[in-house]
Amino acid sequence: MFKPKIITFEGIDGSGKTTHINKVKKYLKNKKIKFVSFREPGGSNNSEEIRKLILNNKNNFNSFTDLLLYMASRNENMQMLNKYKKKRIILIDRFIHSTIAYQHYGMGIKENIINILNKLIVKEKKISHTFLLLASKENLKKRFKIRKKLNRYDNFKLSFYEKIQNGYLKITRKKSNKFTIINSDNEIKMNNQIIIKKINLILKNDR
Repeated sequence: MFKPKIITFEGIDGSGKTTHINKVKKYLKNKKIKFVSFREPGGSNNSEEIRKLILNNKNNFNSFTDLLLYMASRNENMQMLNKYKKKRIILIDRFIHSTIAYQHYGMGIKENIINILNKLIVKEKKISHTFLLLASKENLKKRFKIRKKLNRYDNFKLSFYEKIQNGYLKITRKKSNKFTIINSDNEIKMNNQIIIKKINLILKNDR
């Protein structure tokens, strides 16, 4: 039986996911709470190699090829997670909701195809909670300007990311109790307190 709590962080590029995950990791280390953290695409060694393919500016994959590469990366990670049954928390920087938001709402692939693939790959593993980080168009522009290294997805127009963010919001309406929406335009410290409070509640209910 898979026991660790899976906590995912979702949001468009530049919304602050990685910043908050790093703060959560620091908090869990200080509290001596066993956890493992990885990103998607990426994670295991094989998944990191697939990530390089997906994000390489020289590549121009068909949207369905993109989907299959993401799923291949996820499949490798699911094999990896079987090693971490003694961890209390699994932190994931993007997971299944990201695929729906980007590949379905953003690129038009049918949602049922994505759901079937996710079910085959993820199997019995379930997300305990998801933090969705939202950012305004103005702040996204600022964040994109200061990014030094851009990947293939950073080259999409802001209108594409607005469509993705709206897709995320549609997902939250289906399972609102499983999401905490974080306004990335607020102070990092305040948002971090909201996230830590929720994680502590999840851990408390797990006892």
